[in-house]
Amino acid sequence: MALSNIKRVKSSEIELKDRLVSIQRVAKVTKGGRTFSFSAIVVVGDENGIVGYGLGKAKEVTEAITKGIDDAKKNLVKVPIINGTVPHEQYGKYSGGSVLIKPAVGGTGVLAGGAMRAVLESAGIKDVLAKSLGSSNPHNVVKATITALAEMRDAYTVAQHRGVDLNKVFNG
Repeated sequence: MALSNIKRVKSSEIELKDRLVSIQRVAKVTKGGRTFSFSAIVVVGDENGIVGYGLGKAKEVTEAITKGIDDAKKNLVKVPIINGTVPHEQYGKYSGGSVLIKPAVGGTGVLAGGAMRAVLESAGIKDVLAKSLGSSNPHNVVKATITALAEMRDAYTVAQHRGVDLNKVFNG
């Protein structure tokens, strides 16, 4: 992932909404029996182009979710959104999770499943076609989706990066 494309955002200036992607109960077997703890994957976003994810682990479910939200606020990225959809087709991969995200016409809605849907809706994307191609593990799907969204660039950014006029980007 090219680090120059990722735009980090401070969480103090914006109002974020959180979505719980998954909770897992983990058992540790000891001499005295089983000890249960919980891990929670949380996605936060302002539904206007800013999204992040976090993982929280604790003995209680509510504590795990709270820790996940705090972690997610530390990992926010800015996503380009044009007319409620993504600017171009993008492939993202993280470990075993692979995702494909395509722009869609207005009125299509978010055609994505599970963990991808939570990330795309938190980012504020209204119309998109998305497919999870690899592992269905929510950890890897969320991270692959964030990777794909972070690598996207709109035409204005491309023109500015190349140092040319916006018309030259489209017309050659």
